[in-house]
Amino acid sequence: MQEQDRIYVGGQWVPSQGTGRIPVVEAATEEVIGTVPEGTPGDVEAAVAAAAEAFPGWASTPPEERAAACTRIAKGLEARKDELATLISREVGMVRFLSELVQVGLPIHSFGAVAGVVERFAWEEQVGNSLVVREPIGVVGCITPWNYPLHQIAAKVAFALGAGCTVVLKPSEVAPLNAYVLAEVVDDAGLPAGVFNMVSGTGPVVGEALASHPLVDMVSFTGSTRAGKRVGELCMQRVARVALELGGKSANVLLPDADFARAVPDGVGKAFLNSGQTCSALTRMLVPRDRLAEVEELAARAAEALTVGDPLAEGSRLGPLASAAQWERVQGYIRSGIEEGAKLVTGGPGRPEGLDRGFYARPTVFSEVAPGMRIAQEEIFGPVLAILPYDDEDQALEIANGTIYGLAGGVWAGSEERALAFARRLRTGQVEVNGGAFNPDAPFGGYKQSGIGREYGRFGLEEFLEVKSIQR
Repeated sequence: MQEQDRIYVGGQWVPSQGTGRIPVVEAATEEVIGTVPEGTPGDVEAAVAAAAEAFPGWASTPPEERAAACTRIAKGLEARKDELATLISREVGMVRFLSELVQVGLPIHSFGAVAGVVERFAWEEQVGNSLVVREPIGVVGCITPWNYPLHQIAAKVAFALGAGCTVVLKPSEVAPLNAYVLAEVVDDAGLPAGVFNMVSGTGPVVGEALASHPLVDMVSFTGSTRAGKRVGELCMQRVARVALELGGKSANVLLPDADFARAVPDGVGKAFLNSGQTCSALTRMLVPRDRLAEVEELAARAAEALTVGDPLAEGSRLGPLASAAQWERVQGYIRSGIEEGAKLVTGGPGRPEGLDRGFYARPTVFSEVAPGMRIAQEEIFGPVLAILPYDDEDQALEIANGTIYGLAGGVWAGSEERALAFARRLRTGQVEVNGGAFNPDAPFGGYKQSGIGREYGRFGLEEFLEVKSIQR
């Protein structure tokens, strides 16, 4: 049991002004494994004040020194990699070997990448008679989700710190324990007091106070589109900048000449990564109508080959969902797919056989899904794949672009040239071609209601900068 009883403000661990406690529940056992303070608006006030006081000094610190601090944080996370991977697997449910690679490996990369980004970045440039300079925006509120908790924290905090901003972090109350490890690492890294602050708590209390605070110059939020709209509303009331990385319903388009034997299993894996709790998951598979039966067979085989079980057990390939609320949400969508007339290929409602405790869901594949069905339009955030048939390439494009989202996508074709041509027509922020690997240095973000702004690399740094022109 990890009973965290403090928040991190002004370079110190201090008691919360509130008395409430938030339980942290292990996804695989449904047991409470820790508690964190239920932060208050007063806690946010103290954290923001500390960040505002620290901002002038940190902003004037040479970029290479700020980057060196981020490198120290990366090394600190590396030293606690095993601990963090196990902890996040318990909080979120991702299987242990993937947790080490993704949930911890990517945050280490983000903090470590800041030095190279800062070194290559053009902080000043001459435009005619104007000197154009890029300066840190100020105090940044970072509100982060539970599905990739440390990864999404790092995507914001690392580049905000590298840009010269000071930070107040509100981690998800569902999976906050990893953020406490990060705060310990930051404390050991020796950043000036107030540069990094952390307040645990709920979105309606701590998140709202952070997004509406007059001294918070920018809010960077990752989460649902519904919650993102609320954050944007609060920021716009005071004309503060906002960056939003929101939901997705990403299409994976298999063109007729694709290698289906490779594409379908790969697509099932991309849909079910982290038990489907991935905003960029390729949850819609678009296939030629005359290949539907073949695709169903391949998808069923791939889904049924996934061993669902304890994320800490060797051999498990799919863990539980993160919470009871998430399990209920996914079950509702599976029932909706059946009620709307989609063909259930494999899986279905309920828990997998033999798993009566833990938030486990059955890997589920639907076929003959119509574009207007809920399971084709709404983000499910669980191990549910919808297969949609199309008659020609133009219809495939129309279906792929036919949601409110535009975060990610995939295209498979017999030639890279053909796949690239189709990828250029997709209205989405990221597209993988023929199973292309995720690039943690490339810009990540969405079109339409999938968000505003980009994260990672140079693009992630630019999100936290203002542009000033000096005429001379």
